[in-house]
Amino acid sequence: MYYYLLYRIGQFLALILPLKVAYKIAVILSDLHYLFADKDRKAVKENLMAIFPEKSEKEIKRIRIRMFRNFAKYLVDFFRFSKLDINYIKKNIKLENIHYIDEALKKKKGVIALTAHIGNWELGGVIIALLGYPIWAVALPHKHKNVDRFFNYQREKKGIRVIPLGKAVRQCLKLLKENKIIALVGDRVFTERGVVLDFFGKPTIFPEGPVIFALKTGAVIVPGFMIRNADDTFTLRIEKPIELGLNNTSQEVIQNYKLIFEDYIRRYPEQWYMFVRFWKS
Repeated sequence: MYYYLLYRIGQFLALILPLKVAYKIAVILSDLHYLFADKDRKAVKENLMAIFPEKSEKEIKRIRIRMFRNFAKYLVDFFRFSKLDINYIKKNIKLENIHYIDEALKKKKGVIALTAHIGNWELGGVIIALLGYPIWAVALPHKHKNVDRFFNYQREKKGIRVIPLGKAVRQCLKLLKENKIIALVGDRVFTERGVVLDFFGKPTIFPEGPVIFALKTGAVIVPGFMIRNADDTFTLRIEKPIELGLNNTSQEVIQNYKLIFEDYIRRYPEQWYMFVRFWKS
């Protein structure tokens, strides 16, 4: 109930205040949280040092502070979903390579929209939905039911249908066979199953779901990322689709998009919201 009340208060303020004012308040609260969030600070520091062993502690700290602030803005954007429409897209979103989605849908095998915990993946899904694409998102249910309902309501009222992670397999296969889009986040595994590959030079388990769905249905994997720009507008960038050959293994396919994830995280480390220790011995 505590978290639910915080989210509802945050939503109330985000909706009644001008966006820039809401961002400023979010940054102030983020800086206060940063002072006391010892566990989060430590986890983020360890992650950044693994990615950038060449950077000084001062540089790592600068990135870490920006990450906390950007995540606070991410929450403001999430709370303001009800205000989003086509005019918002025209004013605030730069679309790059959206034709890749159109071309993938023409194959009639379904599309797997694959992203990472970077930028504003939630907003990216909403923009795709507002543009008229049939999109479902697989989401990890929150352990508190009120919070879970709140998050799903925010998504669904803007056109994204939500599939709980634990019930995803059968429904995703059905949707792909109907030539729909399913959105997956592929940089963190939430089950015991996965494929081990080097990620920034360290062994990491990647979820196998995207590849299994693609192999079973022939769906095209289309990587995409919603990146925050310096002026708080966004760029929704769609990368070249990853099409599977007849003899591709899971490792080979994941290796392809793993390299894309590494590239984006190196370029936008202050937008990779990983507040847990990512690499564990």
